[in-house]
Amino acid sequence: MPQGLTLTRQVLKTLRVLTWAYGGAILALLIASFVEREWFFRAIGVKAGDGFGIIAIGMQMMAVLGIATIPINLSIIDRLIAMVDTVRSGDPFVFSNARRLKQIAWLVVGLQVIHLAIGVIIRAIGKAGQHLDMDWSFSLTPWIAVLLIFVLANVFEHGARMRADLEGTV
Repeated sequence: MPQGLTLTRQVLKTLRVLTWAYGGAILALLIASFVEREWFFRAIGVKAGDGFGIIAIGMQMMAVLGIATIPINLSIIDRLIAMVDTVRSGDPFVFSNARRLKQIAWLVVGLQVIHLAIGVIIRAIGKAGQHLDMDWSFSLTPWIAVLLIFVLANVFEHGARMRADLEGTV
């Protein structure tokens, strides 16, 4: 078994654990923002005054969206692990990998929609009158990556079809 694939699988497993930890941390912060509202927001630098309610709600909405990314990221990681396993077994060009890649592409679309929603919230918070040290920008790169993943899925599907045809003629 190639060493690179073993390392890739280990990295993906580690990312799976880190994703759960990240989700737990966001959930803890979200809970703290409700339980100790004034203390929490003061601790992160949000001053009471005009726009405080909009800022607090916006930040809580972003936390909820952050939590929503956890199952999406875990699904991507699980599909990548399954693909690595097919490569390790010497059989990467199978229809299941093409299906996994298409699913990954749609999951990344979901992540990008969440990213756009967070951008809208950040802009709304910025208009509330308080400066938060949050940066957001639109990037075309992830959308191009989505297209690349869809193309790669079709390559895998074509490869699986060619292999099936070849096996049928032998």
